[in-house]
Amino acid sequence: MSVRDERREELEKHEFMMGPARGRLAVTLDVLTDALILVGQHGVYCQSARQPGKPAMDIQIILKSINDAKELISDVMTELKKA
Repeated sequence: MSVRDERREELEKHEFMMGPARGRLAVTLDVLTDALILVGQHGVYCQSARQPGKPAMDIQIILKSINDAKELISDVMTELKKA
């Protein structure tokens, strides 16, 4: 099943409110946020041996990458809104 099928209602709602491009980007942000939550929960159980209280290094890298992707998408949405 494709992402369009799985998130049809969400896509339709956001595309109606924001237009096709911004609507899809908004749903993409939601998907990344869901992934961020899951990785964050995993990080609670996979603690770094070198840095107690912090997630393992691979989890930290994944969290940073997802946050960076969200920031870039947010920037694109802002630019599209201006246009």
